[in-house]
Amino acid sequence: MARKNRQEQSDTPRIRTRLGKDTRLKGTLRFTESVEVSGSFEGKIDADGFLLIVDGADVRADIRARDIIVGGTVHGNIEASHRLDVLATGKIFGNVRTAQFRVADGVIFEGTCEMIRDVDSLDVFAAPLERVREALGD
Repeated sequence: MARKNRQEQSDTPRIRTRLGKDTRLKGTLRFTESVEVSGSFEGKIDADGFLLIVDGADVRADIRARDIIVGGTVHGNIEASHRLDVLATGKIFGNVRTAQFRVADGVIFEGTCEMIRDVDSLDVFAAPLERVREALGD
């Protein structure tokens, strides 16, 4: 019972699917709940759920998910419609768009960061530039 109470209080959802450290995948990954990546992934991640990229993982993909925690290495653009957390071991080589952004000391981040306001009304990878500017109030 104590374990359940700790899980309910945690900001991190329960992991439903794990890609182990010896796993190497290439393609498009789609999911609605939660995935932990410990190995290598190349392609595209398009999700409505939570993505955890652990220390030692190597992801070469454009990523879209609701909540993302990066502890490994990401080469690609990231869109987190709700929140992006980068742990001290995290490395991001690409641009970031998110509503909430938390970065630990020691992170390597080479790219730009854009904070979004109305996350439900905008798909940054599909919207024309004029629509993006309207949503951001520019």
